[in-house]
Amino acid sequence: MAVFHTQDISGKHFLVTGGAGFIGSHIVEYLLAYGAGKVSVLDNLSTGSQRNVDLFSGNSHYEFIKGDIRDAKTCEMACQGIDHVSHQAALGSVPRSVKDPITSNEVNISGFVNMITAAKDAKVKSFVYASSSSVYGDEPKLPKTEPVAGNLLSPYAVTKKTNELYAAVFGDLYGMKIAGLRYFNVFGPRQDPEGPYAAVIPLFVKGIMDRSPVYINGDGEQTRDFTFVENAVQANVRAMLSINDEAFGQVYNVAVGANFSVNFLYNEISSLLSIDHPPVHRAARQGDIRDSLADISKARRLLSYEPTTHFLDGLKKTVDFFRQSH
Repeated sequence: MAVFHTQDISGKHFLVTGGAGFIGSHIVEYLLAYGAGKVSVLDNLSTGSQRNVDLFSGNSHYEFIKGDIRDAKTCEMACQGIDHVSHQAALGSVPRSVKDPITSNEVNISGFVNMITAAKDAKVKSFVYASSSSVYGDEPKLPKTEPVAGNLLSPYAVTKKTNELYAAVFGDLYGMKIAGLRYFNVFGPRQDPEGPYAAVIPLFVKGIMDRSPVYINGDGEQTRDFTFVENAVQANVRAMLSINDEAFGQVYNVAVGANFSVNFLYNEISSLLSIDHPPVHRAARQGDIRDSLADISKARRLLSYEPTTHFLDGLKKTVDFFRQSH
C-alpha cells in the first residue's frame, strides 16, 4: 500500500471503531504497517469479523476492545489516551435500514453521539467518521458535489446525514477537529460475501464462482462510482493527520470520479473469472439511487487526496483475493 502520511506516527495512539469490519480493518492494517505507536479497535463483532482482526494478533502495538458503541461508558473507556479517532462502526446497508430502522438509528445515531461525546471529553486531536453517498438522495445532478443534496431515500441515509449535522455542531460548539467522509461504493479484499446484506461485488464474485443464482436489481444500467478500499484508507489517514485547519469542519466525497453500470461490473467479474454465468434480473430495490458519480475536487484541494487505485485495477485485486480464498 502507498504511503499517505509524512509525519512520524510512532508516538500516536489511534482508535478505529468498527476495526474488525471491512474498511476498518484496512485502516488498522495501514496504521500498524507504518509504525503507529498503538492502534486500538472497538468492535462488537456484530457485522465485523474476528478473522479480520486475527491478522493483527501478536502485534504489541495492537489492542482489541470488544464493546458496543451504543454503550456510552464503553465509548468513554475506549477514548482514554487516544490522539486520533477513525469512526467506522455503523450498521450499513440501505435494505437493512428499510427493514429495521430502529436498530439503524440506535447504532448509527445514538452510537455516533456516544462516540463523538467521548472523543470530545477525551480531548482527541481529530475525529474522522464514515458518512455515505446515500446522503445525496434523489438529487439528479452529476457529479455529486458536497453542498448539493436531494431528498433522502432511506433510514440509513437519514442516519448518515444526522451524523454530519452532529459533527458540524460539535465542531462549532466545542472546537473539535472533525471531518466526515462520504464513501462511494467502497469495495476490496475482506468484504463479506455472506448474509442478506452483503455488498454487490463480493456477492457477484461468490455467486459466479459457485454458479449459484446471481441477482441484478432492475435493468442493471444504474451506475456507481466504485471505490477501491485503499482510497478510503487514504482519505481516513490524510484527514486524521491533517495539519490544515481548513480541512476540518468539512465533509468530503471519497471516490474515484468515474462511474460504471452494474451490468458492466458483472461482465467484468465474469471475464476476470473466465466463467460464463448469466445473471437473473429482478425488481429494482426500494431506497436505491439511480446514478452515482463523485466530484472529488474538494478532497483533492483540502486533504491532498488522490485515488491510487482505479476501478478495474481494484476489481482485479479483489477478484484475485476471493479466488484464492474460495
